[in-house]
Amino acid sequence: MVSISVCVPVLKEKRSPLANFSAKPNVNRLPSFESVRLAAIINHSLSFRSKMTFTRFVETGRVAKCASGKYKGKLVAIVNVIDQNRVLIDGPTTGVPRQQYPVNHLHLTKYRVKFPYTAKSKVVRKALEAYNLKEKFSTTRWQERAAAKAKRCNLTDFDRFKLRLARSERNRIVSAQFKKLKKEVVNNGMLFGKPVKGTKPLPKRRNPIPKKEGKKKRVRKNKKAPAKK
Repeated sequence: MVSISVCVPVLKEKRSPLANFSAKPNVNRLPSFESVRLAAIINHSLSFRSKMTFTRFVETGRVAKCASGKYKGKLVAIVNVIDQNRVLIDGPTTGVPRQQYPVNHLHLTKYRVKFPYTAKSKVVRKALEAYNLKEKFSTTRWQERAAAKAKRCNLTDFDRFKLRLARSERNRIVSAQFKKLKKEVVNNGMLFGKPVKGTKPLPKRRNPIPKKEGKKKRVRKNKKAPAKK
C-alpha cells in the first residue's frame, strides 16, 4: 500500500492590535509595533481635541446673530442643519419666525443652548429664557459696539458738530501731553522714572566762568586823519 500525505494549511488566528493591552500585562512579552503605533495615534487625537481652540460650530442650539435681511442684528438659535449652506433658525424671544437661513449670513456667538434638534418653538423659548441670553449678551463687547454704531447713525447735524469740537479739544490735550513727555525724554533720558532705550541724557550745562577783574585795557583813540589842504 502507498501512503499519501496531504498538507493542510493551518490558518493563524488574526489578533486585534488592542489584544496586547490586556488587564494583566505580560512582563516577558513586549508590545508589538502595531499596538504601540495605535496607542500613539489615540493619544495624539485625544490631546488634539483637548487643545482645540475653535468652538463656534454650526450645530443645534448654537446662538447666532443675523447679518443681513429683514431681521438684521437679531439673535436666533439654530434648530437644525439642513445642508452645508443652509440651517433652520428660530428666534421666539426676538420676534424672528422659524425659517431657513444661509450660513454665510450668520455671525456665530460663543453661546449654546441645549434642546433637541427640530424642537418646537415652545421648547426653544423656554430654553432661551432659562439661559438668560439677553442679559449675558448685553454685557459683551459685541453688543456695546453695536449700540455705539446705532447711536452714531442717529446723530443730527448739531450733534455731529459738537462731536467734532470735542474731538479737536481731545486731540489738543493729547498732543500737549505728548510734547511734554517727549521733552522729558530728550532732556533726561527717563520716562516715568525709568530709562528709555535708545536715548541718552543731554550733558549738564556748565555755568559760565566769571571773568577775573584785572587791569582795564586802555582803548587807543584813533588818530585823526590830517586835514586836506
